[in-house]
Amino acid sequence: MKGRCMCGAVQVEATPETQELHACHCEMCRRWTGSAFVEIDVADGDLSWSGPVKTFTSSDWAERAFCAECGSTLWYRMTSPEHRGYSVSAGLFENAGGLSLSREIFIDCKPEGFAFAGERERLTEAEVLAAYAPEVAP
Repeated sequence: MKGRCMCGAVQVEATPETQELHACHCEMCRRWTGSAFVEIDVADGDLSWSGPVKTFTSSDWAERAFCAECGSTLWYRMTSPEHRGYSVSAGLFENAGGLSLSREIFIDCKPEGFAFAGERERLTEAEVLAAYAPEVAP
Protein backbone atom coordinates (compact mmCIF):
# COMPACT_ATOMS: atom_id res chain seq x y z
CA MET A 1 0.00 0.00 0.00
CA LYS A 2 1.24 3.49 -0.83
CA GLY A 3 0.14 6.62 0.96
CA ARG A 4 1.09 10.15 1.87
CA CYS A 5 0.59 12.91 4.38
CA MET A 6 -1.75 15.85 3.74
CA CYS A 7 0.89 18.03 2.02
CA GLY A 8 2.62 15.13 0.22
CA ALA A 9 6.04 15.78 1.78
CA VAL A 10 6.00 12.35 3.47
CA GLN A 11 5.42 9.30 1.30
CA VAL A 12 4.89 5.88 2.90
CA GLU A 13 4.78 2.32 1.65
CA ALA A 14 3.46 -0.43 3.92
CA THR A 15 2.51 -4.08 3.90
CA PRO A 16 -0.24 -4.65 6.50
CA GLU A 17 0.10 -7.58 8.91
CA THR A 18 -3.61 -8.28 8.43
CA GLN A 19 -6.41 -6.93 6.26
CA GLU A 20 -7.91 -5.06 9.24
CA LEU A 21 -8.30 -1.58 10.70
CA HIS A 22 -8.13 -0.91 14.44
CA ALA A 23 -9.32 2.15 16.38
CA CYS A 24 -7.91 3.51 19.64
CA HIS A 25 -10.02 5.74 21.91
CA CYS A 26 -7.36 6.54 24.54
CA GLU A 27 -6.99 10.15 25.62
CA MET A 28 -3.58 10.54 23.96
CA CYS A 29 -4.81 9.27 20.58
CA ARG A 30 -7.88 11.50 20.74
CA ARG A 31 -5.75 14.56 21.50
CA TRP A 32 -3.23 13.57 18.80
CA THR A 33 -5.76 13.00 16.02
CA GLY A 34 -8.83 14.94 17.17
CA SER A 35 -10.84 11.70 17.21
CA ALA A 36 -10.19 7.98 17.49
CA PHE A 37 -6.88 6.92 15.93
CA VAL A 38 -7.78 4.49 13.14
CA GLU A 39 -4.74 2.48 12.17
CA ILE A 40 -3.24 -0.41 10.23
CA ASP A 41 -0.76 -2.76 11.95
CA VAL A 42 2.56 -3.05 10.09
CA ALA A 43 5.51 -5.20 11.22
CA ASP A 44 9.04 -3.87 11.59
CA GLY A 45 10.67 -3.95 8.18
CA ASP A 46 7.34 -3.68 6.32
CA LEU A 47 7.12 0.13 6.47
CA SER A 48 9.27 2.52 4.48
CA TRP A 49 9.01 6.29 4.15
CA SER A 50 10.65 9.34 2.71
CA GLY A 51 10.29 12.94 3.76
CA PRO A 52 10.42 15.08 6.90
CA VAL A 53 9.27 12.78 9.74
CA LYS A 54 9.42 13.94 13.37
CA THR A 55 8.74 11.78 16.41
CA PHE A 56 7.44 12.49 19.89
CA THR A 57 8.05 10.13 22.83
CA SER A 58 4.53 9.89 24.26
CA SER A 59 5.11 7.27 26.97
CA ASP A 60 7.78 5.03 28.46
CA TRP A 61 7.14 2.46 25.74
CA ALA A 62 5.98 4.33 22.63
CA GLU A 63 6.50 7.20 20.22
CA ARG A 64 4.27 8.98 17.71
CA ALA A 65 5.39 10.23 14.30
CA PHE A 66 4.08 13.15 12.28
CA CYS A 67 4.98 15.12 9.16
CA ALA A 68 7.33 17.99 10.05
CA GLU A 69 5.74 20.12 7.29
CA CYS A 70 1.95 19.77 7.71
CA GLY A 71 1.67 17.91 11.04
CA SER A 72 -0.24 14.91 9.63
CA THR A 73 -0.43 11.90 11.93
CA LEU A 74 1.81 9.15 10.52
CA TRP A 75 2.22 6.30 13.01
CA TYR A 76 2.39 5.12 16.60
CA ARG A 77 5.29 2.78 17.37
CA MET A 78 5.90 0.73 20.50
CA THR A 79 9.55 0.97 21.52
CA SER A 80 9.63 -1.79 24.13
CA PRO A 81 11.65 -4.82 22.97
CA GLU A 82 8.78 -7.28 23.48
CA HIS A 83 6.32 -5.33 21.30
CA ARG A 84 7.62 -4.07 17.97
CA GLY A 85 5.91 -2.75 14.88
CA TYR A 86 3.93 0.22 13.72
CA SER A 87 0.32 1.36 13.94
CA VAL A 88 0.12 3.39 10.73
CA SER A 89 -2.58 6.01 10.24
CA ALA A 90 -5.27 4.64 7.93
CA GLY A 91 -5.85 8.20 6.71
CA LEU A 92 -2.59 8.12 4.76
CA PHE A 93 -4.05 5.61 2.30
CA GLU A 94 -6.80 6.08 -0.27
CA ASN A 95 -10.08 4.71 1.16
CA ALA A 96 -8.11 3.48 4.22
CA GLY A 97 -6.62 0.81 1.98
CA GLY A 98 -10.09 -0.69 1.52
CA LEU A 99 -9.79 -2.41 4.91
CA SER A 100 -12.57 -2.99 7.48
CA LEU A 101 -12.63 -2.06 11.18
CA SER A 102 -12.15 -5.20 13.32
CA ARG A 103 -11.05 -3.92 16.76
CA GLU A 104 -11.53 -0.95 19.08
CA ILE A 105 -9.27 -0.45 22.10
CA PHE A 106 -9.68 1.74 25.19
CA ILE A 107 -13.39 1.34 24.53
CA ASP A 108 -14.20 2.46 28.08
CA CYS A 109 -12.47 5.82 27.32
CA LYS A 110 -14.56 6.49 24.20
CA PRO A 111 -16.57 9.73 24.31
CA GLU A 112 -20.32 9.11 24.46
CA GLY A 113 -20.89 10.68 21.04
CA PHE A 114 -18.44 8.38 19.22
CA ALA A 115 -19.93 5.25 17.69
CA PHE A 116 -18.77 3.02 14.86
CA ALA A 117 -21.46 0.81 13.31
CA GLY A 118 -21.11 -2.96 13.35
CA GLU A 119 -19.75 -5.65 15.61
CA ARG A 120 -16.05 -6.07 16.39
CA GLU A 121 -13.66 -6.95 19.19
CA ARG A 122 -13.65 -4.27 21.90
CA LEU A 123 -10.97 -4.06 24.61
CA THR A 124 -10.97 -1.88 27.74
CA GLU A 125 -8.04 0.20 28.98
CA ALA A 126 -7.22 -2.45 31.62
CA GLU A 127 -7.22 -5.23 29.01
CA VAL A 128 -4.92 -3.27 26.68
CA LEU A 129 -2.48 -2.29 29.43
CA ALA A 130 -2.35 -5.86 30.73
CA ALA A 131 -1.43 -7.08 27.24
CA TYR A 132 0.98 -4.38 26.06
CA ALA A 133 2.34 -2.12 28.81
CA PRO A 134 5.74 -3.07 30.21
CA GLU A 135 5.61 -4.51 33.69
CA VAL A 136 6.25 -1.96 36.41
CA ALA A 137 8.53 -3.16 39.21
CA PRO A 138 6.94 -2.93 42.69
